[in-house]
Amino acid sequence: MKTSANSPSAPGWDPVSKRIKRWQSVRTWAWLIREAEALWSEDARFLQRLGAAELLQVVQEVPPKLRRRVNLWLERFHVLTRLQ
Repeated sequence: MKTSANSPSAPGWDPVSKRIKRWQSVRTWAWLIREAEALWSEDARFLQRLGAAELLQVVQEVPPKLRRRVNLWLERFHVLTRLQ
């Protein structure tokens, strides 16, 4: 008997764990962006520059497939940054 790639009996097929992993990944990207953006509100110029550099780096590293979902989290975190 052959199993389809989408059948629950196929090896490695677990839609719930895949959804949870993706959710955690998206939330983590948004959290990193929020933390980098928060450095901008510090008085020290060094922290502001560090925050800008970190934000630029994190934004560039977000996988394109996850950007729409990361933007939803950014809205929930009430930060200014949005991904294109």
